[in-house]
Amino acid sequence: MTHPIVGEELELLERVLRALAERPPFAGPSEEPIVRDLERIRELLVSGQESKDRTLLLDQWQQGTALLAQLRRSRSAPRVERSSPYFAHLRLREGDRERDLCLGKATCTEGGVRVVDWRNAPVSRVFYRYQQGEFYEEEFGGRRVEGEVRARRSVTIRAGTLHRVDAPEGTFERRGPDAADWSHREQGPRLQGGEGVAIRAHRMGNGSERRLGTDPSGAKHRADKRLPEIAGLLDPTQFELISRVAPGLLVVRGSAGSGKTTVTLHRIAYLAYEDRRIDAPRTLFLTFSPALRDYVRHVLPALGVTRVQLSTFEEWAAAQRSRVLPRLPRTHRDDTPAAVRRAKLHPALADALEAHVRRSPGPRRWEQVVDDWASALTDPDLLARCFARFEAGMGPGALAELHDWSRRRVDEVWGWLEGDREAGVGLDPEDDALLLRAWQLRVGPLLADRRPLAYRHLAIDEVQDFSPIELRVVLETAAEPRSVTLAGDTQQQIALDTGFRSWDALFDSLGLEEVQTTTLRISYRSSPEIMRFALEVLGPLREDEEPAHAARTGPPVELFEFTDHGACVAHVADALQRLSSEEPLASVAVLTPSAAMSRLYHEGLQHSEVPRVRRVVDHGFSFAPGIEVAEVEQAKGLEFDYVVLVDVSRASYPAEPRFRRLLHVGATRAIHQLWVMSAGEPSPLVSEPRRAL
Repeated sequence: MTHPIVGEELELLERVLRALAERPPFAGPSEEPIVRDLERIRELLVSGQESKDRTLLLDQWQQGTALLAQLRRSRSAPRVERSSPYFAHLRLREGDRERDLCLGKATCTEGGVRVVDWRNAPVSRVFYRYQQGEFYEEEFGGRRVEGEVRARRSVTIRAGTLHRVDAPEGTFERRGPDAADWSHREQGPRLQGGEGVAIRAHRMGNGSERRLGTDPSGAKHRADKRLPEIAGLLDPTQFELISRVAPGLLVVRGSAGSGKTTVTLHRIAYLAYEDRRIDAPRTLFLTFSPALRDYVRHVLPALGVTRVQLSTFEEWAAAQRSRVLPRLPRTHRDDTPAAVRRAKLHPALADALEAHVRRSPGPRRWEQVVDDWASALTDPDLLARCFARFEAGMGPGALAELHDWSRRRVDEVWGWLEGDREAGVGLDPEDDALLLRAWQLRVGPLLADRRPLAYRHLAIDEVQDFSPIELRVVLETAAEPRSVTLAGDTQQQIALDTGFRSWDALFDSLGLEEVQTTTLRISYRSSPEIMRFALEVLGPLREDEEPAHAARTGPPVELFEFTDHGACVAHVADALQRLSSEEPLASVAVLTPSAAMSRLYHEGLQHSEVPRVRRVVDHGFSFAPGIEVAEVEQAKGLEFDYVVLVDVSRASYPAEPRFRRLLHVGATRAIHQLWVMSAGEPSPLVSEPRRAL
């Protein structure tokens, strides 16, 4: 026997489809008269008219083109489709009258049915702000309306067939072609049980009054007394890496959540305990991500380390370049072609720069440094020879684009140095590393306070997103004997234009022979369910057949398919409202593939009155309980109790290397639970299986 709720939804869908079938085809007014008028006006303008007639004609031209554009926009506006006309159903009681209202991605109020666009119709606020059984009071069109939500349901309709109903009474799913064959679960999927489950080796805000080596328990003779706050949370491999004080270059590899950043930060703290001079600006922690830099800025003081210099490479390189070459433009361009950026980060360009300096004697002056940079970028024969030595080089077209772009930009820079302060003159962001490398090759060490810049300890995280030339510039600032920690995971490489190909290739390009490399094999962040999903997403890019050993299990990863973003927003909003009430200290990330999608979901969640929702712009995470909406790239290096990946569709995540890694990064931000949401056809990276991944 069909459940009454399913019966009601089947009957409603039949009425809507019948009304849509009876609707006359939409043609809209013809644009032919407007086009004829515009052609006549254009002929008069071309033929030449008196100035007063010409002004009148121009006004008519502007009015006509505006009317034509409006007509064409109306034709391209979304229409209610029979295949999936709506995704939500409200039954509202206002006084003695009840009415049914459907939410979709377009509006149709014909034939006795009401389908409204969830993004624009004011009445949609009732669905997103109120639950079934609640009384509402809203203002629509200047009129105060009161009523009760009698029914509030989400539905999934595909090819004109009802497949699923989500209601407070439970979840109903069609099991086969028979309209009466439905399953019923009293409770649908939930986000729950994850607040504070992260096994973190550092707690922000704790320990700020203590330095490593103190023992709050009063025990004076314990073997690990130098690290009482974290010893119980570290495995033997991590502890051995942290406590390694011998100089040299240490490489820490490992999958997401294996503790690479934890080891890097605690190694700084351990070294600072051994030598208090380490806690000073002459220790540098460098990362690719501004968000991770800000996170570390919270963490290190909790370890008793307060004076270490923290920076992204872009910030650090710009500051160093301004120090040694202060006369160059300080602004960066934002219109650099992708092929040019890729070429400037390629190891071949570093070779071209070195080859030019070797063959071109010159004074050890800043003017010669700029000349070296300019000459290497604008010598087509030198560039062709250097790039030809690499299997993954650049084609003739890309090299021609690099040469042409560089020649024009170099001319602008020379003009700037000669006093022509033309607006818009700036360097490409990648030029900072090239200019600093040219300084090192021509003049010698970079300078700080007129003395060689020499860091007592260098720690570089997210190494896979640096280019070899960027790393070479930084590594040459290490004091002798060098003390360096490099941490990274090639599976999380999302900056694919950096020239980083593999660890071995990197070591070869940097001329590194004796490198101590350790791979961390235990995941302290994500559950095995999340790690298995993340590895499946990588496909052929995965480096390990089996996921890293996880410290604890968790709920399955789930993939939810919706026909529209409005339905997805509603589902996520309901789950987050419940979670915010049950777990007020939980951290949640809603991660999207684009800024436009972040705006859509942020506005939708705010519209739904989900508490403590923040839109992250320019990596500005709050590191506080609540819900952060951001693009996946911004969350790199961070972790959250819950992660919801939205718009994981074929269009947003095609089966290409960059998107495999991007989705892998997004998934591995989750500590306890991961949801994957798709509006439309899911990405081929996650399309099998459909649920309980």
